[in-house]
Amino acid sequence: MPADGHHVIVFDVNETLSDLTPLRLRFEDIGAPGHLMPTWFAGVLRDGFALTIAGAYADFAAVGRDGVRAVLSGVEGWTGDVDAAAQHVLDGFAHLDVHPDVPDGVRQLSAAGYRLVAMTNGSAALTERLLSRAGLLDRFAAVLDVGGPRCWKPAPAAYRYAVDRAGVQPDQALMVAVHPWDIDGARRAGLGGAWLRRGVPAYPRTMSAPTHIAQDLRELADALVTPRT
Repeated sequence: MPADGHHVIVFDVNETLSDLTPLRLRFEDIGAPGHLMPTWFAGVLRDGFALTIAGAYADFAAVGRDGVRAVLSGVEGWTGDVDAAAQHVLDGFAHLDVHPDVPDGVRQLSAAGYRLVAMTNGSAALTERLLSRAGLLDRFAAVLDVGGPRCWKPAPAAYRYAVDRAGVQPDQALMVAVHPWDIDGARRAGLGGAWLRRGVPAYPRTMSAPTHIAQDLRELADALVTPRT
């Protein structure tokens, strides 16, 4: 069994487990530059956070459609069916794969006795498809999304929802994410936080420090599973 006091590992999904790079081609398919994909995704997060702060809620797909419409309005000379274009981009989530380090890391953590939970600002159904395609779905005790608490991470209620569903106290859970804002939110909600750098050189000083830092999930799994001497 895990010896670090964390019985449950809660995984963020978008960009942490899934590789969003192929969505750039979806933007090219609709006649927009592929480099707009990260701008669009950041805008979706911003607007989802803003709705949560205001006490409102909309799911990722609805916010994502609005985001594609907004991005396309800035593409000079673009003409076409904006709703169909937005749907084409969002349909890409059903065809994403996990990062190459994820299968080994997930299997190692599961074999070591950690209970694994996914908690996404996106869709639980799409997360199940992602994990199933990677042969990992059976390693997860639960696949959750923010439609349950009706607030996006990093709202404290989103993390409380995840740990409540896992049946543990916050200090018994470790949040794994590539996004510093997710680690900060989890830490403020009482969870541990493991930041996957994925090539990013520095963690923001203004945010709550992670309890673990690793380049990728293989490295994190090695650190959590290998006994310290």
